Amino acid sequence: MPNQVLTIEPQNELKFKVDFSGLFEQGCTTYMRLINPSSDAVLFKIKTTAPKKYCVRPNSGLLTPNSKIEIAITPQPVYVDQNEKHKHKFMVQSVSVPEGKLSNIDQMWKEISPDQLMDYKLKCVFETPRGTNLNDSGDNAAQNEVNKKRVAVADEAKPTLKEDVEGLIQNEAKRRKDDEQTGPLSAKTTTLPTSENVENDLQKASLEVIHLREEESKLRQENLQLKEELLRLHQTAGGDARVVRGHSYGPEKQAQAPSLPWMATTIVMALIGILIGKFFM
Repeated sequence: MPNQVLTIEPQNELKFKVDFSGLFEQGCTTYMRLINPSSDAVLFKIKTTAPKKYCVRPNSGLLTPNSKIEIAITPQPVYVDQNEKHKHKFMVQSVSVPEGKLSNIDQMWKEISPDQLMDYKLKCVFETPRGTNLNDSGDNAAQNEVNKKRVAVADEAKPTLKEDVEGLIQNEAKRRKDDEQTGPLSAKTTTLPTSENVENDLQKASLEVIHLREEESKLRQENLQLKEELLRLHQTAGGDARVVRGHSYGPEKQAQAPSLPWMATTIVMALIGILIGKFFM
C-alpha cells in the first residue's frame, strides 16, 4: 500500500465537544484540512466507523495539484455510548490520477484496485465543557463533581466533631464544679463520680458523637448521589420532551377540532331541555 500523498490537518485525532451526559453539543463543527502538495491530481474520499452520527461535507472530491480543501464534520444530536467511544474513527482514502486520465470520477473509483489506495486514519476524542477527555476518564465529570462534594462534606464534619467533643468536656467540667459547690448545702448525700468514671463516660460520649457524625456524613453522601441521579433523569427527560414537543402540536390540534361540534350540540340540547321544562311548569 503506498504512503498517503495528502497532507492532513490535524494529523492524529479529531476533537468533538459533548456535555456531561455524553450528548454531542449542537452547532460544534470540527474541520479537517486536506492539502495536495504533489504535481498530480488526487481523488479523495472520507469514511467513518459511525456514519449515522456524523455529517461530512464534502465526503469525496478531487484535489488539483498544489491545492487544499476544508472538510466540515458536524456531529448529529445523539449520545456517545461509553462502550463505543473508542471505536469512532475516520479514514481518508486517496489515489493519484494523472491529468490526462481524468474522466468520470465515479467510474474511476470503481476501477481503482485496493493496492492503489492510500489510507490515513484519525481517531475521535470527546471533550466535556470543562476540558475533560471523555475517552481517557473512566467516570464522567458529574461523578468527579460528586466526589469533590463528598470530600468537602467530610472536611466540614471534622472541625464540627472536634467542637462537639470539646463542648461535652466543658459541660461535664461545669457540672462537676456545680456539684462541688452545692454539695455541702444540700440535705441529700450525693456520691461524686470518680475521675476514672468521668473519663470513661467522656470516651463513650466521644465515640457516640463520632458515630453520629459518620452517620451524618453517610446520609449527606447518599443525598448527593440522589441529587445527581435526579439531575441525570431531568436531563434525560428534558431531551425526550424536546423530541416529543417537536412532533406533538399537529395531532393535538386535530384531536381538539372534532370536539367542538359535540360541545355545541350539548349546549343546544341543554337549552332545549330548559325551555321544555319551563313550558310544562
